[in-house]
Amino acid sequence: MRIVVAHNRYREAQPSGENTIVDAEIAQLTAAGVEVLPFIRSSDEIPTMPKSAKALLPISPIWAPRAQEDLSRLITEHRPDVLHLHNPYPLISPWVVRTAHRHGVPVVQTVHNYRQVCSSGLYFRDGMICQDCRGRALGVPAIVHRCYRGSRAQSALMATTLAVHRGTWRSVDRFVALTSAVADHLRDYGIPAERIVVKPNAIPDPGRPAPLGDGFLFMGRLSPEKGLDLLLDAWRRHPDGALGPLRIAGDGELRPLVEAAAADRADVTFLGPLDRAGVRAALEASAVVMATSTWHDVLPTVIIEALAAGRPVLGTALGGIPYLVGADASREPAGTGPAAVASAVPPVPSAPAASGASGMPGVPGGIVAGEAGWVAPPEAAALAAALPVAAAGTAAIAPAARLRYERTFHPDVVTRQLIDIYAGVMRRSPSAR
Repeated sequence: MRIVVAHNRYREAQPSGENTIVDAEIAQLTAAGVEVLPFIRSSDEIPTMPKSAKALLPISPIWAPRAQEDLSRLITEHRPDVLHLHNPYPLISPWVVRTAHRHGVPVVQTVHNYRQVCSSGLYFRDGMICQDCRGRALGVPAIVHRCYRGSRAQSALMATTLAVHRGTWRSVDRFVALTSAVADHLRDYGIPAERIVVKPNAIPDPGRPAPLGDGFLFMGRLSPEKGLDLLLDAWRRHPDGALGPLRIAGDGELRPLVEAAAADRADVTFLGPLDRAGVRAALEASAVVMATSTWHDVLPTVIIEALAAGRPVLGTALGGIPYLVGADASREPAGTGPAAVASAVPPVPSAPAASGASGMPGVPGGIVAGEAGWVAPPEAAALAAALPVAAAGTAAIAPAARLRYERTFHPDVVTRQLIDIYAGVMRRSPSAR
């Protein structure tokens, strides 16, 4: 099996989980005996490009002629079985889908964000969930609000690109949705359910979990969409020390907010940015990991890291978080066949539900207990109510957290799913597209 993996790397100065996942996936496929032909471009190349190449940058998201020429040569020389596309912007362009199809090569795309519809890819603007461009032929609100890189001109270019390539995306042979929420986003966009497969990312197995520590841990960018304001508001509704320690790791624009909270309360500790050893130590010291995003976070890797370490997760009921902790309507990971995602998946709401029955004795309404953790509405009162529930239930649910990782997010499981996806599209004739 010979696979072209196409990805436009994000700038190295801007830490990217997507870059890390693509690198890991290439390594996992290679270890499984798949021949991988990387077709990689990097946004770090842009400053060193010759003037002639820079002159074409404004049209690159739409067409990227040099990338099409290079891909055509690669396909002609190596005759791959499948093209697997990740991020195409700005140097590859969705046009590679058309180029691959012109050579008779089927295309699989992993959907890491909402950029089929949203110019920023986040469904998040000005501190709030925003889906103003859903259902529009042209994303005019994205232009008005400068949603792409803070530029009206670049936002206009991206909105135009999305409009031009609506048909391109709908020709992709198989979409890999990282969670059931992403699958629903694709179906809302008009992709038939039989061309969507739910397959999450994997992370390497860290080994046998250490005994549970105490308290709660937040790891991630210290930015508004990660819900730090929400978390600290909920935390302050409990007396100092009542829930054990809250450790916060990371860096970003809200660092002063975290430092102030740590100075104000004895039970809040700011760990700062951590290396891999520091992350492991922080996980081992804690009992519950927090994922308090206030946007439809696609697949927070920190949750998979928590489950691998045998730590349950308390998160907000947005985006992929319910799926990750097994608290959505489709707990089991989808297989690789069309029927696996044909059943209904929970809709991606434009605004979160404020209440609802948990179905669990002793669990306040609005909080849902899942296989490997809990989710609550993204409101301070609901999250505050969920904190003691998680503190009391952690010991009982921790073994299930590790088991969910082993069954759903382990590299052996996920790589086999991906190989099966490739095999499925290879069996389809070109006329079936």
